[in-house]
Amino acid sequence: MTGLLQIADLHTEIRLRDRTVRPVSGVSLSVAAGECLGLVGESGCGKTMTARSVVRLLPAGGVITGGSVLLDGIDLTQLSEHQMHQVRGNDIGMVFQDPASSMNPTMTVGRQIAESAIVHRGADRQAAAARAVEVLELVRMPEPQRVAGQYPHELSGGMRQRAMIAAALACEPRLLIADEPTTALDVTIQREILELIDDLRHRLGMAVILVTHDLGVIGGRTDRVAVMYGGRIVEHAATRAVFG
Repeated sequence: MTGLLQIADLHTEIRLRDRTVRPVSGVSLSVAAGECLGLVGESGCGKTMTARSVVRLLPAGGVITGGSVLLDGIDLTQLSEHQMHQVRGNDIGMVFQDPASSMNPTMTVGRQIAESAIVHRGADRQAAAARAVEVLELVRMPEPQRVAGQYPHELSGGMRQRAMIAAALACEPRLLIADEPTTALDVTIQREILELIDDLRHRLGMAVILVTHDLGVIGGRTDRVAVMYGGRIVEHAATRAVFG
């Protein structure tokens, strides 16, 4: 199976004032269109840094020092920042762990979602606003028209997470990376969000990387599992085989 995303021998460093941390040390992975890969491991094992390396959204001092990240054969590590800006949100959507800190508190939910359609698709304000309501409906947001006019602080945690998924899907990306998308949610809302991501994957044919420290999250929702420890992949197999 040819992967939509192919990561080969990826190395990422974070250069601090007094030392250098190497959270990603030779990671190799692939994800095919329509497939869901679970990337699991304990806190600090490098799974989030691997995900962020794909979209090149690393913390201060972070740099990719080796390897390649191919999206449909194009090496993302070699693109300029301007070129990567076109990839983020358009070809790759990212759902972060905490929507409260990742969404702009001064902008309405609808405007934040619409911005992606304006930047990447050249949509006018009216068409982009309509698209925002459309994707809010897609993620099963109650009263999407009303929610589009609200600010993030006016929404519950589960609604904010749905809004962030909607923003990630505004331009119908081919790959969705969900980094601990349910950590701060209660069990019922957690299940709803995971079912939503799974349903959208099947409906839209997206590849999904589901990053989590919780093995229970990936059971029955992923096709394959890659287990990380100390910046490396230590186990990689079909989900059923890993659980077996």
